[in-house]
Amino acid sequence: MPFRKIRLSIIDLSLLSTSKNIAILGSTGSIGTQALEVIAANPEHFTAEVLTAQNSATLLIEQARKFKPNVVVIGNEAKYQEVFDALDPLDIKVYAGANALCSVVQMDSVDLVLTALVGYAGLKPTIAAIESGKNIALANKETLVVAGELITKLAAEKGINIYPVDSEHSAIFQCLVGEFHNPIEKIVLTASGGPFRGMKRDQLLRVKKEQALKHPNWEMGAKITIDSASMMNKGLEVIEAKWLFGLKKSQIEVIVHPQSIIHSLVQFEDGSMKAQMGLPDMKLPIQFAMTYPARLKTDFPRFNFMDYPELTFEAPDLETFRNLTLSFEAMDKGGNMPCILNAANEVAVARFLKDEIGFLEMSDLVAHCMQKISFLQQPTYEDYVQTDEETRILAKAFK
Repeated sequence: MPFRKIRLSIIDLSLLSTSKNIAILGSTGSIGTQALEVIAANPEHFTAEVLTAQNSATLLIEQARKFKPNVVVIGNEAKYQEVFDALDPLDIKVYAGANALCSVVQMDSVDLVLTALVGYAGLKPTIAAIESGKNIALANKETLVVAGELITKLAAEKGINIYPVDSEHSAIFQCLVGEFHNPIEKIVLTASGGPFRGMKRDQLLRVKKEQALKHPNWEMGAKITIDSASMMNKGLEVIEAKWLFGLKKSQIEVIVHPQSIIHSLVQFEDGSMKAQMGLPDMKLPIQFAMTYPARLKTDFPRFNFMDYPELTFEAPDLETFRNLTLSFEAMDKGGNMPCILNAANEVAVARFLKDEIGFLEMSDLVAHCMQKISFLQQPTYEDYVQTDEETRILAKAFK
């Protein structure tokens, strides 16, 4: 468990006495922009050392002009000249392409790498960062979904910590502070239920992307919002939790909590439960990952119990939202099966957003790929790459 080696019983605020240089992979996305808000609010504690984006050149340039990073990377090489011309006069180094991501995270000046890339793209640069001994603030759950065994083994070998940024996993982590020596009986990941909570399959046959993109509680990017609507996001979080906290399938439970106030819970062997609560705001888990073990004062809105006189819970509808069941199956199977699940889902979401397949057909596509792609019990990194490629080809051909 990458962060469990930490055994601090007294918080030493001098740990934050000097500025921490942050590399944000995916600075123009939802997590990245909120991370920059945290940095802007705490300039004495954080510096944006590296900023990266895949296609959003205009926003990347705007961010770089404001935060003056040492380096920026634009993934789309066709946009390199635009970014270079804008930032070279400011003495900001500009690189392009996927390989550049793996290089910049290894810079000596980087103290922490926040991986906020979307999907499988986060795997390779995260590996590069770990290999260079950088601690990771992980917002890219797909990294552990695709290659959890490889990543956690490498992190243990390098002696680095992986701090979870997802609100649910951050909640579990926060509940475990001071409890690392106490065995977990189970964890409970809460799910909002998304925009289609309570609907049955016949009601979902004709829903459109515009409906699926309207999450009731969270403001997120398109891919994760669709995943939330289909419950795949929770399924991916189940697999991520297995690797982050060293759990078995029987120790992970999912419950629907529409208000999204209780972000997740831990139950210990004596039956006691701890829950982390708060308003839906990703800046808090982002900041905690960047400041652990200290907590910095914030001006974030505070929770008022009178605004939420009822907190409700219900079991997930596994028949309607098959993705959660498929995710548990992939986790149980192990090997390259979670990689297949993830690659198929990324293509399914992209095709749904292009109106090529229906909402329910996303689960059909994922199940089809899980049945057809060759299973490998002990995959290497190269096997993951090949599995991802083969799955995407099959998923794009699915009708």
